[in-house]
Amino acid sequence: QVQLVESGGGSVETGGSLTLSCAASRSLFELNSLGWYRQAPGDQRELIAESRISGKVNYGDSVRGRFLLSRINAKKSVTLQMNDLKPEDSGVYYCKAEFLTSNYWGQGTQVTVSS
Repeated sequence: QVQLVESGGGSVETGGSLTLSCAASRSLFELNSLGWYRQAPGDQRELIAESRISGKVNYGDSVRGRFLLSRINAKKSVTLQMNDLKPEDSGVYYCKAEFLTSNYWGQGTQVTVSS
């Protein structure tokens, strides 16, 4: 089992920045990955960024170059720095952890970007 605690999110204007954090109940070295997904109304969840146990970070095409995912092993957490936000970045952001053969999801946090 993995518990996830999400923080951050909120509302910002176009071009602004926000930071999301996700803390896991297990060491990051036990997790295959820890990262963030986004779901907009009527859409499927899409990858935003994930940190793999290999050290590689994968980014979704829509955020590459604007968002930065950082891994903090001592705090068993990742932070997502979101810059140059656009209205299409709005949605519910979910933290996801892969542990053994299962995925664990956080409750989600709302991000709203106004034009």
